[in-house]
Amino acid sequence: MSKTIIVSNRLPISLRHRNGRFEFKPSAGGLATGLGSIYKEGENIWIGWPGNTVDDPEQRAEIILELHELKMAPVFLSKEDVEEFYEGFSNETLWPAFHYFTQYMVYNPEHWEAYVRVNQKFCDAILKKAGPEDTIWIHDYQLLLLPQMLREVLPNATIAFFQHIPFPSYEIMRMIPWRKELLTGMVGADLIGFHTYDDMRHFLSAVGRLTGLSSESGYIQAENRIINVDSFPMGIDYDKYAKQAKSKKTLRFVEEFGKQVEGQKLLLTIDRLDYSKGIPQRIQAFNQLLEQHKELHGKVSMIMIVVPSRDKVQSYKELKEEIDLLVGRINSEYSTLNWVPVHYFYRSFPFDELSAFYNMSDIALVTPLRDGMNLVCKEFVASKTNQTGVLILSEMAGASKELQDAILVNPNDRQGVVDAIFNALSMPQEEQVARMNSMQESLKKYDVFQWVKVFMDRLEHVKQKQEELTSKDVDTKVMNEIQASFKKAKKSILFLDYDGTLTGFHSDPQKAIPDEELRGIVKELSKISQVVIISGRDKDTLGKWFAGQNIDMIAEHGVWVKRKEDNGDFELYAEIDDSWKDDIRKIMEYYVLRTPGAFIEEKHHSLVWHYRKVESGLGDLRMRELFSHLKYMARGHNLQVLEGNMVLEIKRPDINKGRAATAMMKGMEYDFILAIGDDWTDEDTFKAMPKNAYSIRVGYAYTQANFNIKSVKQVRQLLQKLTL
Repeated sequence: MSKTIIVSNRLPISLRHRNGRFEFKPSAGGLATGLGSIYKEGENIWIGWPGNTVDDPEQRAEIILELHELKMAPVFLSKEDVEEFYEGFSNETLWPAFHYFTQYMVYNPEHWEAYVRVNQKFCDAILKKAGPEDTIWIHDYQLLLLPQMLREVLPNATIAFFQHIPFPSYEIMRMIPWRKELLTGMVGADLIGFHTYDDMRHFLSAVGRLTGLSSESGYIQAENRIINVDSFPMGIDYDKYAKQAKSKKTLRFVEEFGKQVEGQKLLLTIDRLDYSKGIPQRIQAFNQLLEQHKELHGKVSMIMIVVPSRDKVQSYKELKEEIDLLVGRINSEYSTLNWVPVHYFYRSFPFDELSAFYNMSDIALVTPLRDGMNLVCKEFVASKTNQTGVLILSEMAGASKELQDAILVNPNDRQGVVDAIFNALSMPQEEQVARMNSMQESLKKYDVFQWVKVFMDRLEHVKQKQEELTSKDVDTKVMNEIQASFKKAKKSILFLDYDGTLTGFHSDPQKAIPDEELRGIVKELSKISQVVIISGRDKDTLGKWFAGQNIDMIAEHGVWVKRKEDNGDFELYAEIDDSWKDDIRKIMEYYVLRTPGAFIEEKHHSLVWHYRKVESGLGDLRMRELFSHLKYMARGHNLQVLEGNMVLEIKRPDINKGRAATAMMKGMEYDFILAIGDDWTDEDTFKAMPKNAYSIRVGYAYTQANFNIKSVKQVRQLLQKLTL
């Protein structure tokens, strides 16, 4: 029976060494809560590092047995692994890069080697547990190489990946020397999830530019499958926080803490020690508030909780010293016997005490400089059971996309943050309740359990889509079937597109000349079958390239036809009015001027805008703009806009490859028909084919064709097989 394997850098427990033995402490994190419903079921298991180095073989064996009872399996890391893989590459290269703190990035080849080595350790540990039918869900930036490592060994496995931190723009990603390997590692997954659409967009852009894989509507076309990329904003266990906020223990803490800050409005900030959280900037904003609004002295206090993290790392050490200095300065300047502006705690708190802080605070100030999601703001909202209180939230946190009823601020705009705090302090209660109610409804609906369900449902959907395509794959069995059918045929016809089908694409379309191998294949095929080259290319180019071949040709999507028995020139198959060209040409020329590398190709019946030589991001952007512009103009002229491979073509809709192919077959009885093409213009050919025809689309896009084939190389292999 198949099982689900959860994989993360850390297990949802902490392994502690006390009194000569190891003990486990469960994690209370959001991920552990959400995935608890999965890994505790049936044969499912969670694989990860237990959080401590264990070198003794006997102790390792004991830990393996104990964790097995908890439905977990450990990946043991050495001290060197932890230093170079975790503290090194993960947190000194990827963490600052992905949070846009490029000044902290370290490019250390030894750290990279450790990152590869440890990802392989995880892979080996998973392979001991995984079967070919299992689902493997990998989490976060420490394991970016793992999906592809697993894919190479388990090609049919269901593999998902979720990134819990931001994904940077292409400009940042390309700074990392090992960027291509990282992206290739990620696309080993079937489904890749991020918290926000922006992260998803950055990832698709980087994949397109750095690996050359194309994508459409969130689907990446890999060599032999499609990969879905989507955003899944992570929620919290809403009921857990709402229930805790009303518990007797929490309310006792609220009463106890409340006596010490009586009569004051409370601002709450809770963060792990990290430069991405914007803690010094927040203290400076609070200081500016007190400078500008002296009437607030003695009436407002900040409860600031900073959870220790990586404080042996130099940049974190310096951050801690800066925070200490800023808090000391503000308290020494403004404190009185009855009032301390900042109550600063450098430690973590138990859940019930944390709940009391959420419950009693009037404002939560959550202003990270960059954050994947940030669950603190969601925990605060869930804990406000009386629906009073105000959330001030950074636009740079993923949660800001959902919590639109918070006061949203740019954390780099200090005065904007000051004004937001001042406005929050004076916000009418009815407005607080209305905003809080709206945010609570959203968080109840999209809690962490819903997040897990939506993600797993999507993964199932992607696998179904892949199966649909795989079932249409031209494998050895299908090739043999086509060959056998061809051999039996008395009268056969082959419709073969040119660019992207018989030959690969070239940056200069005029240089995509048929090579000797292709010429040989076409020559041999034409001896035993009717061969039709059916292309969007102009007639002069096709005529020159295939001069002397005993074949038929259809040029410019069906405008020109040349039959082998006529032995003459191309004939105009379709007389059409091209008075529309002047208007459209002006628009296309305008976009050529704005897009270095773009150019226009004029055909008898159409105009084509090429952008293969354009910088990829800019080319896609301009193509979309031009597409919209041409669509609008096309209505008035009864024209059709077609998106091809790095081209945009505009023509009359009644002229297409399908119509020309049908005319070519008219009055003839064929017992074998094969049509192969690679883009949307070939869909007309596929639609026009009779039911008994073999139609094949190159690549793994959705298609009207009966089959998909991987590449130009495989197309040639199939055609060579027919000549045997």
